[in-house]
Amino acid sequence: MILMEIVSIRNQTITEFVLLGFSDVAELHLLFFIVFALIYTSIIIGNMLIIVAVVSSPRLHTPMYFFLVNLSFLEILYTSTVVPKMLEGFLWEAAISVAGCLLQFFIFGSLATAECFLLAVMAYDRYLAICYPLRYPLLMRPRWCLGLVVISWLSGFIVDGLVVTLMAQLRFCGPNHIDHFYCDFTPLMGLACSDPSIAQLTTFILSVVCLTVPFGLILTSYARIVVAVLRVPAGASRRKAFSTCSSHISVVSTFYGTLIVLYIAPSAVNSQMLSKVFGLLYTVFTPLFNPVIYTLRNKEVHQALRRLLYIKQTETLN
Repeated sequence: MILMEIVSIRNQTITEFVLLGFSDVAELHLLFFIVFALIYTSIIIGNMLIIVAVVSSPRLHTPMYFFLVNLSFLEILYTSTVVPKMLEGFLWEAAISVAGCLLQFFIFGSLATAECFLLAVMAYDRYLAICYPLRYPLLMRPRWCLGLVVISWLSGFIVDGLVVTLMAQLRFCGPNHIDHFYCDFTPLMGLACSDPSIAQLTTFILSVVCLTVPFGLILTSYARIVVAVLRVPAGASRRKAFSTCSSHISVVSTFYGTLIVLYIAPSAVNSQMLSKVFGLLYTVFTPLFNPVIYTLRNKEVHQALRRLLYIKQTETLN
């Protein structure tokens, strides 16, 4: 009788998942909530300031800042898909419906894939600006820039739409606990009762293409930038260029590196806690550092922000 009940439960399709998050360190949940709430707030404010500064300053209406605005907008959506649910898990049990779980993965995965392509576009833009300064205005015309951004966004949603379509055909019948802080692919496949091999193979192939190709283009672009910079006489401009390139590559490498490990070589991660730490790198810390890295030494953005704050202060006093 008991065996029949167990079989019945296992064959029953579940309706919701429970995200376990960082349940292994429950005593640190309050501290984690405060820290990640502050980080999330910083991400939103930092990226919003970049968007407002660029939009409000005609001098910044150039291809580089157009791509930067798209990156900032993408980062806001990207983190907002994952972090609020993670914060909820620090306070109480974070439950999510099966449909909501697939939707979260679709939005998050689409935005992550779009960012992979957008970062490659931004690196290509810098390569053209530095290596072909005279032809740059012709090569990066507004219509071409818009097309590159649209392709980046559409590619993300098309690729992950295919993956989620395959995932939606799977049956989940228990257990319903996801040992992660968001609905990631690998933990979800581990809970599927039906054969997930097609979804896994498709995801692997798409991950290889969508991660290695853009990352290779980025490395190639920056390698050519370095070669071009080496031809410039040694001085402050060369040091600044190397410093900027190294900071960009460090953030990009962290983003791509963690995604490559988790989606192309998941066997390299030998514990679920390590998988969560890797997940934090590309869901929280990269979006936190991106606006800082891409605007830290940018005097034009600083001036636009100062003008914006001055105008706001003047309006307040009047």
